[in-house]
Amino acid sequence: MPVKSKTPPKEDKVNHPSHYGGDTVYEVIKVLRHHLSKEEFIGAMKFNIVKYTLRAGKKNSSTVVQDHEKAAWYSNYLKEYLKENAP
Repeated sequence: MPVKSKTPPKEDKVNHPSHYGGDTVYEVIKVLRHHLSKEEFIGAMKFNIVKYTLRAGKKNSSTVVQDHEKAAWYSNYLKEYLKENAP
């Protein structure tokens, strides 16, 4: 019988952070995708790309790489969204 680790799993602060609902149907990005128009959703993704790029390292210098990873995550998400929703 495998031994269960008592250490909780490390939170993924880039892909599905728990403060945004984690990887569930209630994750904020999934709710926005459902409730916003295509144009609004694209704008929201662009906003997050710019936000994380411009603030990288300014809020907390130890998270500069994480901020750029978040910007890249939103950029990749937008790219996939545009592929799926091409005219």
